[in-house]
Amino acid sequence: MKIAVTGGKGGVGKSMVATSLAVEFARNDKTILIDADAECPNDHLLLSIKRKKYTFVYQPIPKWNFNKCVKCGKCAAVCKQNAIVFVKNKYPAFVKDICIGCKACIVACPAGAITATKKVIGTIYTGRNYGIDLVSGELKLGELASGEVVAEVRKYAEEINQAVKAKITIIDSSPGIGCPVIASLVGTDYIVAVTEPTPSALHDLKRVLYLADHFGIGCGIVINKFDLAKNFYKKIEKFAEESKIAVIGKIPYRKDFVEAAIKMRPALEMNPEHRGVFRKIIKEMKS
Repeated sequence: MKIAVTGGKGGVGKSMVATSLAVEFARNDKTILIDADAECPNDHLLLSIKRKKYTFVYQPIPKWNFNKCVKCGKCAAVCKQNAIVFVKNKYPAFVKDICIGCKACIVACPAGAITATKKVIGTIYTGRNYGIDLVSGELKLGELASGEVVAEVRKYAEEINQAVKAKITIIDSSPGIGCPVIASLVGTDYIVAVTEPTPSALHDLKRVLYLADHFGIGCGIVINKFDLAKNFYKKIEKFAEESKIAVIGKIPYRKDFVEAAIKMRPALEMNPEHRGVFRKIIKEMKS
């Protein structure tokens, strides 16, 4: 079973929910956790995992043979990222840091002066603790293609899982609804949409649930810190009822969740009373 944990708004507790679910699942089943928040991965911190580099993630970039270049400027004309600068009668200048590897310049070049090379845009790490096999993707500083890193971390996770043979795969997505999140959700069996009782969180929750509906993936809502604003959390419950989406869990605000993050330990290990909440979430997912 592949479960994606998402929610749209940052800071609602996606990583806490993802790691807690992984810890609870791992008590009975082999579990692999994919940290797909490539720009700010932190699941290894919440689980005290010392990551090891598994491989690099590469992106294609163009390379010019100026002996063939006719200085026509067509490569710059087709570059939507403006990564190629052209001045008449001069060879094109290439700014590799903003290239997204679309290869349009290679196709457009009439002289065949451009070929493909590659650059490192990210790193994939692995680690293990609490019976959980972690696969984590991390975007290189200054790079833009986080969606491609997420796609690669999922591909390598499948490769790693051939040896692990995990029954449960949990994917901790990044905030938002862009390419990295879409790459996290595609091909999953269930989406856990984490939110909190605030207007901005409900707004972003609706956008994430639109994605779930678009891809035809079953989903449930988890309301984190629900008791901080009881009147507003009822608005979320009303929205869920009108949308015919189950609220599969309500997590109270407790300081021991913060303490667990500081001590780099799962919240369920710090306070076993929280296990009941996540057992209920798992039971609702399976029903």
